Amino acid sequence: IFDEIVLQAINHEMVGGRVLFTDSTHLKANANKHKYTRKTIEQDTQNYIKDLDEAVQEDREAHGKKSLKAKEEVKAKKEIRHSATDPESGYLYRENKPEGFFYLDHRTTDMKYNIITDAYVTPGNVHDSAPYLDRLDHQIGRFGFQVEAVALDSGYLTTPICKGLSDRHIFGVIAHRRFHPKKGLFPKWKFQYDNEKDQYICPNGQTLFYSTTDRKGYRFYKSNPEKCASCPLLESCTRSKNHQKVVSRHIWEDHKEKVRENRLTASGKTLYKKRKEKIERSFADSKQLHGLRYCRLRGKRNVTEQVLLTATCQNMKKIATHLAKLG
Repeated sequence: IFDEIVLQAINHEMVGGRVLFTDSTHLKANANKHKYTRKTIEQDTQNYIKDLDEAVQEDREAHGKKSLKAKEEVKAKKEIRHSATDPESGYLYRENKPEGFFYLDHRTTDMKYNIITDAYVTPGNVHDSAPYLDRLDHQIGRFGFQVEAVALDSGYLTTPICKGLSDRHIFGVIAHRRFHPKKGLFPKWKFQYDNEKDQYICPNGQTLFYSTTDRKGYRFYKSNPEKCASCPLLESCTRSKNHQKVVSRHIWEDHKEKVRENRLTASGKTLYKKRKEKIERSFADSKQLHGLRYCRLRGKRNVTEQVLLTATCQNMKKIATHLAKLG
């Protein structure tokens, strides 16, 4: 039903499919947050791992390093709170967010008339960035969108997403969240990266040379400890016992830097300002006018039904209003 209404909106030329806004909002699960058990689960392997492994091997070969030995896939385990009332919900614990069992509504809206083009439900403990690229591909395949640009908040600023947007030739605008270094130490941006020579230059003008690339895709650049020992900026640079500074850089970092540059352009700033008028407005309407703050039923399938029907109603209202204006 949801897809058919989106197709109707497309037929009425209310969907451009060129600029999309995506975000997630939490829905309180129909579950008591005090009734749970502790459970250890295996984390799903990310779908970009195979591409990352190939990129790591190529990078090591390019730097004259031996290829890493094939490693048996060992899934990481983590302990979670498992709801006794609604086992499919997830325990949400984030800064400036309510705590308890929730579901997440990952929603995408189109820029033209703010039609909702995708709504996908996950447990509350799933990171916003996890389903993003798959849902983007779903919309492109289902509706034939020619996506040119997307605007996202800082939760989506990950190297796999930045690379995914680059591979799809999409202009990505993602908010930046600066991570503060240890008090008294230089931030990473003080160390300038030389792309041609593949090395870093420290604030004192010394060079950090490439050392190795690990399985997670990070290159490590190390300074000369003999020169660092007599450096006047040593106390503000590193606190390592051997006086050696180490800087890491992901092999896909170039894609993330490109997205950061997009955000600072005139079109990037204009596009990001539209987020609050588009996706944030859509969430506000669904919660204020359609009661989507709470899950009426239990289980992911039932919550998905509630989310999709709510999104369908919002789209139908927009279509009706648009047609009424056309007479």
